[in-house]
Amino acid sequence: MLDLSSFNNMQLDAIREVGNIGTGNAATALSKLLSCMIDMDVPKAELVSIYDLAGHYGDPDQQMAAVFVRSLGEFSCSLIFIQKEEDADLMVNLLLKQQFGADNIPKELPQEMSDSALTEVGNIILSSFLNAINLLIGTQHQISVPGVAHDMLSSILDVVASIFGQMGETALMVNTELKVEETGDKPISGNIIMLPDPEALELLLRKLQVL
Repeated sequence: MLDLSSFNNMQLDAIREVGNIGTGNAATALSKLLSCMIDMDVPKAELVSIYDLAGHYGDPDQQMAAVFVRSLGEFSCSLIFIQKEEDADLMVNLLLKQQFGADNIPKELPQEMSDSALTEVGNIILSSFLNAINLLIGTQHQISVPGVAHDMLSSILDVVASIFGQMGETALMVNTELKVEETGDKPISGNIIMLPDPEALELLLRKLQVL
């Protein structure tokens, strides 16, 4: 099994490029869904101890919304789209305005409706991210039904750590930010986090010819 702590610069650069391609595909899909311009930051690939996840990506007490999916197949991994609650609310409103028109959205959205819209956005983003990777390396996958969570950042990432910790103590995080450029408003940001299984990570590096 590949020792995640021994990655060299060439391998990390290859992972960054995979993240860049996946995020570009996700940004395109999100732009079509929302009929908005989408920008993205250059992805960052980092090796992080599963025990340090909660404090590595911001204020551990920050309230967040997250969409999770699990990919099965040759390239098996977990994917998360995570946002601050206020950004998730803005994203949901954009989607609902696009689908139903601004005049048809209730002022107080039922949680079920909000979560359904958030799940749709997250699923489009994560599926598009994963599709680009599988197309790049010539593999196939099956994706799970998305799950949604609302909690503090520390609580969400602690759950991720407990699941991933069954397979290893180090996570490779491909962390990037998508920005929806709102007219006259602040951008809406979100992060994609990919946690490949150790065997899948080894397969990915072999397919990229850096192992």
